[in-house]
Formats: sequence, C-alpha cells, structure tokens
Amino acid sequence: MYVCLCQGVTDKQIHAEVERGADTWKEVRENLGVAKQCGRCGQCAKGIVREAVAEKHAVATLPLAV
Repeated sequence: MYVCLCQGVTDKQIHAEVERGADTWKEVRENLGVAKQCGRCGQCAKGIVREAVAEKHAVATLPLAV
C-alpha cells in the first residue's frame, strides 16, 4: 500500500528500510523521504515504522532452535 504519495513510498519499502537497519522514524524519513513534502502521511508512516521496529526486535529475541 502506498503510504507517501508525494515520494511514492510503500509500507513494504518502510519495512525493508527497517530490516536494513533503520531503527527510528528519523532514519526512515531521511532515507526514504517520507513526509518531507506535504506531511500528510506522517502519522501513518510513523505507525508503520513503530510496527516494523517492534517486529524486528521481537524476532531478534526469539530463542534459537537447537
């Protein structure tokens, strides 16, 4: 789904950016340009970043299978 129409950024791109190492809204915003033009997508994009970071950290804390 497109989150930022001005920059053509999707939720999948935001998730991928977090997987590549971005852990904050500021990093995602700087790397993808989300909410830098009209700003209408800001709240939605922030929520997606929070969700993606939480998922990333939840996977990182799963016990290793032996």
